[in-house]
Amino acid sequence: MEERHQFLRFGLFVTGEGEREHLPKLFVSLAETRACHFEVVRKVEQLSPRRERSKNLKLAGLPTRDEELGLAVRGYLSRGPDHFALVVDDLEFDRRDVERETFGRYRQALDTVLSDTQRDRASVHFLVYMLEAYYFAHADATNTALDLSPGIEDFVGDVETIRHPKNELKKIAPNFRERSAAQAVLELLDVRYVLSNEATCTGLRTMFVWCLEKLMQFGPDWVPEFSPEVYRRTDGRLRDSTRGQ
Repeated sequence: MEERHQFLRFGLFVTGEGEREHLPKLFVSLAETRACHFEVVRKVEQLSPRRERSKNLKLAGLPTRDEELGLAVRGYLSRGPDHFALVVDDLEFDRRDVERETFGRYRQALDTVLSDTQRDRASVHFLVYMLEAYYFAHADATNTALDLSPGIEDFVGDVETIRHPKNELKKIAPNFRERSAAQAVLELLDVRYVLSNEATCTGLRTMFVWCLEKLMQFGPDWVPEFSPEVYRRTDGRLRDSTRGQ
């Protein structure tokens, strides 16, 4: 029988400045259960599929970026079996063709240093093509947060196909500033609404489904059963590269 805990802690390892400051706000719909907490542990270096030459680092006894990430995640998970780790990276449009390879490098960085039980408590996820894409899926939140007039409408289609969401935001909000916008929008963004279309936002859904499954599996037994409609977790599409963790 798997051990359940009264409270779970999800540590975020992020590659962006905006995410470092404000990403936990994205998870308020899970945190409001009062059975879990989301925190940014640290900002890490973004990894690409092509390994940098690390011979000089090895000779100097210095860790590579892969090792730094893996050791940081291991250190966090070693705090207890109630700790879970998410590595969250922006999958920019120009990296779309190497998505699987990018995921593989991140996953290998973790699996190389984590124990079997720790591996199950760590995952890698992508914001596609970056965090700001999801602002277009909940227009009311974005219009209010950025004081847009005229406002925008909910994006027709999948916001994870928008090539450069930041540039699109700058067109409609000339004074757009990434960090302040993230703080304002994420305070209002309803992820349940963003994920209400089962065919869209596969990257975001995969991340939330992973967290929700861990909460239901290892969290306190008083956590209420989540409806299948929440995040469209049972019938919604998942990201091919990051599902199955």
